[in-house]
Amino acid sequence: MTTQISPAAHDALQTWLQHQGALKNASDNTLTAYRGDVVEFLAFITEHKGAPQGLGALQDITISDMRAWMAQSRGTGISARSLARKLSAVKAFYRWLAERKGFEATAVLSARAPKFQKKLPRPLAKDAARSLIETIGVQSQEPWIAARDMAVVTLLWGCGLRISEALSLKGSDAPLPDVLRIFGKGNKERVVPVLPAARDSVDIYLQLCPYTAEAGAPLFRAVRGGALGPGPIQKVMARARMQLGLPASATPHAMRHSFATHLLDAGGDLRAIQELLGHASLSTTQAYTAVDTARLMEVYDRAHPRA
Repeated sequence: MTTQISPAAHDALQTWLQHQGALKNASDNTLTAYRGDVVEFLAFITEHKGAPQGLGALQDITISDMRAWMAQSRGTGISARSLARKLSAVKAFYRWLAERKGFEATAVLSARAPKFQKKLPRPLAKDAARSLIETIGVQSQEPWIAARDMAVVTLLWGCGLRISEALSLKGSDAPLPDVLRIFGKGNKERVVPVLPAARDSVDIYLQLCPYTAEAGAPLFRAVRGGALGPGPIQKVMARARMQLGLPASATPHAMRHSFATHLLDAGGDLRAIQELLGHASLSTTQAYTAVDTARLMEVYDRAHPRA
């Protein structure tokens, strides 16, 4: 969209993004998404009103304006989930702007996103997870690449890492210690225990890898020695799940879901699992583990006992 927004609105958006990055610890990807969503909204309002909207005019947004924006957005073919994300960003910006400028943003904040069905994660059964890792270990004719792929996926299942977190490990992290300090979304730090199976799998990969594990270099290397991206791991998992007859939901991220669910099945505490996964909200962990509401309330009651 080429429509220009007012300089004042642009400056306010830049200040808000800086606030989100500095005080809310939002990641670069999150800030980029926020920027795109809010700019898109402000550009629509400019077109809708027929002129660039300064901060004073932005305070006069009506419910009708909000409905027009949401209708136009849905008309482009975006999903209800995507529109809900955009609306969330716009509301966050307006909430901050209203506090800063001292006005009521009721029309914006009261806008309701369309309902959508949340997709629940599908963790793998323990036997399926083991079979998947074993099958991945025989996919490549190059022993070191097979060991590499197996080590990465073992870390996803054995430590509950995101694939980006596993691939961000450096040579200085090897040999893996008893616990890893992981910087996840929003650069939030958490401590994750390393199971012997995960440590052993990485050790085997390092013994076979033709590239030296240098301190500042990526731990997991691509064929030509550069940093390994997620693509090869996604592809090898796709081949392995087809051979095993597993569903398309058996992705690298499903191994993280499986880590959480299998810990819970073994009697793990939901609060502890929340910490291991790096979730800000217990409800997110609930969704990961598909735990029922009764179990969630049991954990809540233990954490917040009544006097």
